[in-house]
Amino acid sequence: MTRWYGSLTAPEINSRLSAATVLCLPIGSYEQHGPHLPLHTDTIIAEGFTRRLLDRHGDTYDLVGLPSVPYGLSLEHSWSPGTVSLTSSVLTGLLDALVAEYVRATPARTLLIVNGHGGNRGILEAAIYELRHTHQINICVVHPSSLSTVRVESPLPEVHAGTRETSVMLALAPGDVHLDRIPEDYTLDMDQRDHIRRLVLDRATTWPWDSNDPRISRQGITGGDPRAATAELGEQIINSALDACAAVLNHLTATDP
Repeated sequence: MTRWYGSLTAPEINSRLSAATVLCLPIGSYEQHGPHLPLHTDTIIAEGFTRRLLDRHGDTYDLVGLPSVPYGLSLEHSWSPGTVSLTSSVLTGLLDALVAEYVRATPARTLLIVNGHGGNRGILEAAIYELRHTHQINICVVHPSSLSTVRVESPLPEVHAGTRETSVMLALAPGDVHLDRIPEDYTLDMDQRDHIRRLVLDRATTWPWDSNDPRISRQGITGGDPRAATAELGEQIINSALDACAAVLNHLTATDP
């Protein structure tokens, strides 16, 4: 039995889906991820995690995977060739239009957004309030990397295209990972630690940081060393997040729209 929306026929929408069905919407981005990871890294992670989520929990919670939204908010990477970023208004408008259509076209009234890009977090946290009230749906967002309890040993905080993200890509799409393209003279700059914590991770102050800022980034990589990545670590991160999703789905499906 397929659990992907696009594989269903029109008559199956009402016979297979119900108000209790959880629609799972992957959201990613197209942006630079250093010299070793592809532009669609965050979209691959969102889609790949959604696929694993359907396999692990699909039957228990009646999950159905939706087509991905491949673009997100990526202005911190707009200095780089290849990066394509939406604006906040375009992304929120797109989400509102999509949710309105799924509410009109299906009986489902629960939506789980699977976010693969850290830069989408802020706008999604705001948008789900409006989507819930406007369309009378159950909704939440999961951020797989944050959901995982696996911690990566790294001399610099993990932010972008480092050990953690590269490991997940080695687990999901190893053919897209090109560690041999990292320059031989690439080294971690320990002086970046405090700047990363202040400009990127500080919860008390929000800065419009840029991944081309030499204080926090080199080669478009912010944080840990991607050369320390392994597929085994990636699998551990993914499986830990999948385990944690059970509690999320329990709460989401127990709530009335």
